[in-house]
Amino acid sequence: MRLLTYLSTILILLSGCGQQNNTTPEDVAIDSNTVNLTAAQFKNAAITTGKVERKQIYTTLKLNGKIDVPPQNMVSISVPLGGYLKSTNLLPGMHIKKGQVIGTVEDQQYIQLQQDYLTAKSKIKYLENEYKRQKDLNHSQASSDKVYQQSEADYRSQLVLISALKEKLSMAGINVNNISETKIIKSVNIYAPISGYVSKVNVNIGKYVTPTEVLFELVDPSDIHLALKVFERDLDKLYVGQQLFSYTNNEPEKKHKCTILMIGKDLSDDRNTDVHCHFESYDKLLIPGTYMNADVEVKNAMATVLPTEAIVQYEGKNFAFINKGNRTFEMVELKTGENEGGYTAILFANNSGLENQDFVLKGAYSLLMMMKNKEE
Repeated sequence: MRLLTYLSTILILLSGCGQQNNTTPEDVAIDSNTVNLTAAQFKNAAITTGKVERKQIYTTLKLNGKIDVPPQNMVSISVPLGGYLKSTNLLPGMHIKKGQVIGTVEDQQYIQLQQDYLTAKSKIKYLENEYKRQKDLNHSQASSDKVYQQSEADYRSQLVLISALKEKLSMAGINVNNISETKIIKSVNIYAPISGYVSKVNVNIGKYVTPTEVLFELVDPSDIHLALKVFERDLDKLYVGQQLFSYTNNEPEKKHKCTILMIGKDLSDDRNTDVHCHFESYDKLLIPGTYMNADVEVKNAMATVLPTEAIVQYEGKNFAFINKGNRTFEMVELKTGENEGGYTAILFANNSGLENQDFVLKGAYSLLMMMKNKEE
């Protein structure tokens, strides 16, 4: 009887041990998104809670474009009458000054043009005297009206011819005061109309160029401007006189202050337009065609915000803590927008209910550290 009682006691103990060993961690309810603090932990964490606020946030609009120059600062050089290029020493990138000789052309037509001018000029004195003589004879009835009118027409036609030839010579670059019966110029100099840099050289010595052919292209970069591409959806955020900062891909830390001068009024097929900006100070290292980035601070509508320190990052996502009461805090994921002045815009989903919660404004990172330690 005593032995039976002993064996029964052992079986009961073994049964109890078996039940205890069958308890698994899954049977214990653990919420990994919440953390409960002791009174001491709560005091040390210096936690402050509060509601979301409504503030106006300045956001940064990212744009890109390239450096351009106005049409008056870009010059294509051609020879109005054509000819053979006799000499030039221009190379792309070379600096030139206004009035500098940048090339020489020659052709038989320049000689012929001077010959025609000097010949016409030599006849004008005879035609003028004949016109005056016929005028006097006509007044005294010694000459017919027909002869008088013919002499007047010849004289005035010669004046027109001389004026036209003079303008042609001027267009060709020949000063009529520098030619005479004993001095004919066979070559014509090409002068730089602006100061700047040579951007293109399209000819070589000895080549015959036509009046429509462009020999050289010059650029004056002293008045460069920034042409930015802006999409239709962002146009209402910009205005004339607005300031921005531009920078190159090679030197993103070097900022160039600009002011918006003009906003395009037509849209391309890609639904964008050009916005032209003026550089506040000229930098000779900025050359036309250089691609640029720009940052523009724009004012958005009122946004729901939290202090930036209330938002923590964990595993590549943004979170904040909600005060559940009794020193218990729940971590919730948030979608964030722009941040400015120590505040970050919060993008709440419709009817999420989070906008009415009591958030942890200070001490969020302390809660995150405690939660990680709890999980470990």
